[in-house]
Amino acid sequence: MKKTMQRARRLRTALAATAAGTAVLLTVVGCSSTGGAPRGDGSGGPGVGSAGTKHLTIAMVTHQQPGDTFWDLIRKGAEMAAKKDNVTLRYSNDPQAPNQVNLVQAAIDSKVDGIALTLSTPNAFQAVVQSAQKAGIPISAFNAGYNDYARMGIQQYFGQDETTAGTAVGARLSKEGAKKAICIIQQQGQVQLESRCAGVRTGLADGSVENLNVNGEDMTDVQSKVNAKLQQDPSIDTVVALGAPFALTASKAVEGAGSKARVVTFDTNAALVSAIQNGKVAWAVDQQPYLQGYLAIDSLWLQIINGNTIGGGQAVFTGPAFIDKTNVDKVAELAKGGTR
Repeated sequence: MKKTMQRARRLRTALAATAAGTAVLLTVVGCSSTGGAPRGDGSGGPGVGSAGTKHLTIAMVTHQQPGDTFWDLIRKGAEMAAKKDNVTLRYSNDPQAPNQVNLVQAAIDSKVDGIALTLSTPNAFQAVVQSAQKAGIPISAFNAGYNDYARMGIQQYFGQDETTAGTAVGARLSKEGAKKAICIIQQQGQVQLESRCAGVRTGLADGSVENLNVNGEDMTDVQSKVNAKLQQDPSIDTVVALGAPFALTASKAVEGAGSKARVVTFDTNAALVSAIQNGKVAWAVDQQPYLQGYLAIDSLWLQIINGNTIGGGQAVFTGPAFIDKTNVDKVAELAKGGTR
């Protein structure tokens, strides 16, 4: 009962935060100034102007792998918020935790006004987060680190509960009759990916789920390992990918192996939306990456300018939601604008 009430509260918080962000954005668009923010790495859509507040510099540091277009949507959301808020956005990324930590430290050393970061390997970030806090630099966490942000003293988090999302995927697969699945992990050891697969295993109560580790920076490796696994075990009826590029590659592996397995995935991009439309991918779980990027930056602006925090110390959920044949055409229209 307590967990249900907490989830309901978080959902109301997420809806309120989204509505607030949208209202602010619409107000600014309607009253767009001709000046706008210094672009830096940040940019926004046409007609978006400055918020009229003092100029800030905010660093966004992520664990993006080279070529993973999911992050393009996060960056676009961040850029929209940055331009609206008169913020110079400094975006940097590295899939390796030590390098990502160094990027955060570099942001601290350059005396940025705020830092938005992903906690894909939380323990590696404890010391650098403390350094930022001692320097008086506010932090927002997003996308990865749901189970750890609060204990690290970070007040705001935007994303989804990956275990809950994974359980929803497993439950849907169970209803659809799946019995044996493989769950592709493209970056071994990252907590949010492990949580997704663990959730799928919980949700698919009457079936089995095996993790398959691949090198997410090498799509040839992804395709060959999925292909080999499907040829080795023809009883596999479902391939669960944890990102859009890997789902698209998995669909090629399924075809190459002559398998009848369906491909489902977490996260989307424009090509993945098309793959759902043409049936190569059955459905996807959307965590709204554009919204994550937008809120991660906008929340820091609100905190710095007006002392506001979003969520009351609780995570603000941006997902999960399903995209399938019933709603993919509407999503495809939005994808043309590069925000879904």
